[in-house]
Amino acid sequence: MSASCQSHCHDDAANTAALQSPRYRRILWFALVINFAMFAIEIGAGVQSGSASLLADAIDFLGDGANYAVSLLVLSMALTWRARAALLKGASMLLFGLFVAGRTAWGLLHGVPPEAITMGVVGALALTANLVVAWMLYAYREGDANMRSVWLCTRNDAIGNVAVMLAALGVLGTGSALPDLAVAAVMAGLAIWGGWSVVQQARQELRWEGSR
Repeated sequence: MSASCQSHCHDDAANTAALQSPRYRRILWFALVINFAMFAIEIGAGVQSGSASLLADAIDFLGDGANYAVSLLVLSMALTWRARAALLKGASMLLFGLFVAGRTAWGLLHGVPPEAITMGVVGALALTANLVVAWMLYAYREGDANMRSVWLCTRNDAIGNVAVMLAALGVLGTGSALPDLAVAAVMAGLAIWGGWSVVQQARQELRWEGSR
């Protein structure tokens, strides 16, 4: 028990030092600006092209931008507050996943083939943005729930961007909306899984803090 506590305390101290570093703060500000900019680009492209996966990715960028803003707010706070922020972000990831799942179900009934070229070009732009942010955040991927949620959001985005580009090729080749809807469904699953894992870790950290 003592060894476990010492390990946890050491990890918390290391996480706190990383969170308070100027480099991590600059990375989060950079990521915040990129995500809000990409939200604006993708929401316009999604509406214009009729792509469910682009709209899903746009909403994901908006949610991630809000996540980075919350992370910046709680950087210097105690683990309890960082865990509470992570709990909120995990819940928002879950809600996003459920929304996209609902939009995909609607598309199966009423969807029409989207514009594949717009999907591919914007998907490539989004992938480039997320790979840059993911590369900068890679060193912080094993931190507390708050840090992990930031990494998971960016990683999921990059995976989603590749899927959007593949869906664009599928739509172009088949003339069907199904590739676009399939990608939207995968993105919903990633958001639900990622949100649930962040919520679970945040709850464990809150229980640990409450037992000290």
